[in-house]
Amino acid sequence: MRLAGKVALITGAASGMGRATAKLFAEQGARVLVADMLEVEGHQVVAEIVAVGGEAAFQKLDVPSEEDWEAALAAVLARWGRLDVLVQYAGISGSNTNNLYDTALWDRIMAVNARGTFLGVKYAVQQMRGQGGGSIVNISSISGNVGQNGIHCAYNASKAAVRLITKSVATQEGAAGIRLNTVHPGLLPPMRTSGITADPVTRAKMMQHVPLGRDGRVEEVANAVLFLASDEASYITGSELHVDGGYLAN
Repeated sequence: MRLAGKVALITGAASGMGRATAKLFAEQGARVLVADMLEVEGHQVVAEIVAVGGEAAFQKLDVPSEEDWEAALAAVLARWGRLDVLVQYAGISGSNTNNLYDTALWDRIMAVNARGTFLGVKYAVQQMRGQGGGSIVNISSISGNVGQNGIHCAYNASKAAVRLITKSVATQEGAAGIRLNTVHPGLLPPMRTSGITADPVTRAKMMQHVPLGRDGRVEEVANAVLFLASDEASYITGSELHVDGGYLAN
């Protein structure tokens, strides 16, 4: 098992890519704290993991809240005594708006996607320093690399912030044995908060820029995250892994 004996905290783990990653990590031997705002769905993910012999627990977590992060770290330490892996999926889309200059939406997207990622890194690093290291995988997006039509610029800006937060802390914490990397999903199933990017016509236009000619599966992102979280990636830090069917190469 590739994560045997490790403890992982995964945000946004109640659905989509986060759910797939939580289940895959448990299959690979990790003890998983499923963290999300969706309590019913989160507990269901835990039940699915436990039903096949895995070990998991649920923690409600609103990622822009420092108090929630303190509680989440306390919960994982109380249950398992350490934190080896943090994966940060929690985020909201910028495509569900008719006003691409909505200030309130800017504030909300930046709070969840950028501040939330920063706080997760802050609390994970505090713990990982004292135990000899760990792995943090932050979920950015192809939107953190390029500009796009029809999407609030806060989404692109926030996902670019995720890239640079990751690179910055990777350089600062390498000596402590803490690795940080980003995964950049491309055209995946729509998020719960998606707007125009969930429209079939829009998705068909986006598909024209994907060399592999199809959208991605959540399991394909989970596999990439598993690699970066595991000891197989022990000499990889500050890097970006694009899971985009070749979108950024086109």
